[in-house]
Amino acid sequence: MIIKPRTRGFICTTAHPQGCAAQVQQQVNYVQEQPAINGPRNVLVIGASAGFGLASRIVAAFGANANTVGIYRQGEKGGGRTASAGWYNSAAFELAAQEAGLKSFSVTGDAFSDETKAKAIDVIRSELGQVDLVVYSVASARRTDPKTGEVSNSVLKPLGQTYTNKTVNFHTGEVSMITIDPATEQEVQETIDVMGGEDWQMWIDALHKAGVLADGATTIAYSYIGSKITQAIYREGTIGRAKDHLETTAKTLNEQLGATGGRAFVTVCKALVTQSSSAIPVVPLYISALYKVMKEKGLHEGCIEQTYRLFAARLYSQETTPVDEEGRIRIDDWELREDVQKEVAKIWDELSTDNIGQLTDLAGYRREFFQLFGFETDGIDYDADIDPEVSIPNLS
Repeated sequence: MIIKPRTRGFICTTAHPQGCAAQVQQQVNYVQEQPAINGPRNVLVIGASAGFGLASRIVAAFGANANTVGIYRQGEKGGGRTASAGWYNSAAFELAAQEAGLKSFSVTGDAFSDETKAKAIDVIRSELGQVDLVVYSVASARRTDPKTGEVSNSVLKPLGQTYTNKTVNFHTGEVSMITIDPATEQEVQETIDVMGGEDWQMWIDALHKAGVLADGATTIAYSYIGSKITQAIYREGTIGRAKDHLETTAKTLNEQLGATGGRAFVTVCKALVTQSSSAIPVVPLYISALYKVMKEKGLHEGCIEQTYRLFAARLYSQETTPVDEEGRIRIDDWELREDVQKEVAKIWDELSTDNIGQLTDLAGYRREFFQLFGFETDGIDYDADIDPEVSIPNLS
């Protein structure tokens, strides 16, 4: 099968196994080139197949020599289609971990379900005993409540009033204005149900009840705040309400785990090209401008660089983990530097379809988007006929 990218909006419906494997190996190589981390021994990553979840699993394994269990949705090949990028990423990770002599196990299923939690607990109990780090990195647009069966759908909307700003079709480079109506109260609540901290709390409670959460364990979840440009659609919008709930949950979990020497944090990250961020209006255009400024200043980081810095300089440094006034770990500090944001704001005011190629790094954004699915990766022959079926060892 000759695999080419096929796009539908902000989603690529195909993925390339060799390209995904190469991307994972590049991240592994980066981590192995850095100083070793005196970190966790056994790690559970919920949402482990891409983005910060995958990067967390790679840093834990190849930076701290940890054993890992990864939770992600099933994404096998079927019906004449390729498997998902997450499936190929996970297969590549498992192979690299085995070659490094590390224990690694995959559990596929709906992270929100009781069944998946039970499967993960069984794997931890039988293979690792307990975990001392739990990373919660679930990105989903829909959630079925395991207790009530009710389905909630998240939305990307402002609150209170209509929002209008610039956005871009990153495939064509066309800059246009977008107007988004404010969310209803029900839409706000459903977004909190999907993207807030309730399921994170359920995971920690289930692990603790089953006796597979070690005393002194750490748990983290990922969040974003962003600049003034994206505030109305992100932090001050429906997603922001969900992130507020996530942060409140972190404080509850920190008190809960603190009884046995544990801790819980929300980590605020830099804006990056992910499947989730590409779906948010305005954000891809903002990231394109941000990338240009941060690359010129030598401050740019991808997921793996951000996550390594989180583990090495924040979570597992010799000093107490530094947090802001809300108790959050901040690794968005370089993005929000005054000089960076000043230049991004200047670019934003001048942006149009005619000058986007000169003023931003849209080409870099587009390249990173396709790399999420294994395309535009150096050293891969995309005209070769390859087998899209890839198996994953130690799969539950």
